[in-house]
Amino acid sequence: MIEIQHISKKFGDRVIIDDISAQFKPGICNLIIGTSGSGKTVLVKCIVDLLKADKGEILFDNIAFSSMNKEERKDLRQNLGMLFQGNALFDSMTVEENVRFPLDMFSELTLAEKKLKVNEILARVQLEGVNAKFPAELSGGMKKRVGLARALVMQPKYLFCDEPNSGLDPQTSMVIDKLIHELTVEFNITTIVVTHDMNSVMEIGNYIIYLNQGKKEWEGSNQDIIYSQNKLLNNFIFASDFLQDAKSMRMLEQNKQSK
Repeated sequence: MIEIQHISKKFGDRVIIDDISAQFKPGICNLIIGTSGSGKTVLVKCIVDLLKADKGEILFDNIAFSSMNKEERKDLRQNLGMLFQGNALFDSMTVEENVRFPLDMFSELTLAEKKLKVNEILARVQLEGVNAKFPAELSGGMKKRVGLARALVMQPKYLFCDEPNSGLDPQTSMVIDKLIHELTVEFNITTIVVTHDMNSVMEIGNYIIYLNQGKKEWEGSNQDIIYSQNKLLNNFIFASDFLQDAKSMRMLEQNKQSK
């Protein structure tokens, strides 16, 4: 579990994150949503210590990050998996080398043991037999799955996904969402997903926080969001036809049941 308590962050006089608290639990998909500039990425960067919060505390499994020594912080970082928006694959490396990279950096496994782990995770993301290919030879969805395999090859406790469906078609996006959800449940990972994709919100949003101008404006599940009376949240989600249709269907069901 990751818990954030009263996190705030400024850049100069501009408040980017304003007193945000939340609990991100393991085994479910925790989503952070909001418009561009709402503070989503800055919040995640504070959680993973790429930025230092001005105020507040971040706890990993009830241990405050600020109280960890150098070795404990090193261990924590090895338990963080990252799926980047642009995949961040090394173009000069094969798929196998890309996925193996964290093992080469942080593990003391033999080459044979590393290859076994790589093959296992590639099979899990439905990419058997692509070990020798280079990123340029892959589709956008395949690159995303390679990025996911690399994020998970160390079997991390915590997984961060930044706009995992960016640039993907709806069908491929559903495949990525399903994989993230299945692997989160299977390995009991604390997964945090930053997304604009309302289809993802409805498919895998077990717990959602909505940020607006640096503040936590709303929190709840993908079921709760349908019935939300929060004006700012509704203005945000109504940009998606999917959500409008979903809300209409729910209201229709309610009317039928009340008759």
